Amino acid sequence: MKFLYYLLMTVCYPISLLPFWVHYLFADVLYLLIYYVGRYRVKVVRKNLRSAFPEKSEKELRHIEKDFYQWFCDYIVESMKLLTVSDKNIKRRMVFKGTEQIEQCVAEGLSIGVYLGHYCNWEWITSLPLWITPKVQCAQIYHPIENKGIDQLFLRLRQRQGAICIPMADTLRKIIEFKKEGQLFIIGYISDQKPNWFNIHHWVDFLHHDTPVLTGAERIMRKFNHAVFYADERRIRRGYYEVEFKLITREPQQLEDFKLTDIYYQMLEKSIQRAPAFWLWSHDRWSRTREEFDRRFEVVDGKVIAKTTH
Repeated sequence: MKFLYYLLMTVCYPISLLPFWVHYLFADVLYLLIYYVGRYRVKVVRKNLRSAFPEKSEKELRHIEKDFYQWFCDYIVESMKLLTVSDKNIKRRMVFKGTEQIEQCVAEGLSIGVYLGHYCNWEWITSLPLWITPKVQCAQIYHPIENKGIDQLFLRLRQRQGAICIPMADTLRKIIEFKKEGQLFIIGYISDQKPNWFNIHHWVDFLHHDTPVLTGAERIMRKFNHAVFYADERRIRRGYYEVEFKLITREPQQLEDFKLTDIYYQMLEKSIQRAPAFWLWSHDRWSRTREEFDRRFEVVDGKVIAKTTH
């Protein structure tokens, strides 16, 4: 797999060196190919938009659909650009607000959990270390890519500005390791993925859907009593983003079960409703229903198990 990684770097690195305006020309061509020629997941995107915004006309939905594909192609080339973009340039294009609240928590000896979603450019949020004190370690939980060569490539671009990637399965071990070392940290959790059947413990009303959700981030932040923030990201214009950190709570253990998850999804929904095109609509988010879950599974002592059939 090392060969594939070096092959990818040989191709991607020189492309990444090209100026942003060239990347956006690539994105414009890619948009035409993906949307009009390949029709990549158009049926899924259209279905998701119609069910999420039943109040919108077909014309409005088609406009959002096209804007989504244009943004998605921008996201692809912007992610590639992370391989070589300078610290000065990325700081100009990805601005963080509310970092004084982060600094205050760190000064008080609190580690921090940050909720975010597949919204705007989540890859560029890895540039946060350029904005805050080096006393705190920035990290993000990620699901390793099965292809090791591609996984290495993404690890390189995601860790260039000083944040580290923690495989999902190693989250607890790494947090305990940080605590033993006395290392304060900020961990980002992208928590809007579709859970597998055996990880469904809670449902929320999200964009007009009864939605099964992941609750692992909440369990971790409550267990270790981290200060909890939501990263509210906006796309200012093409190639420029802004993230505002919004404090949810400093005392997550004081909240009832699943309250953090509920608040997160309410805040994410507001972000999406503000500018719908910038969420990952190509993900088949609502393919698992409560009816099917109740038919196939049951919860025993807090664990999801498959029902036996006779």
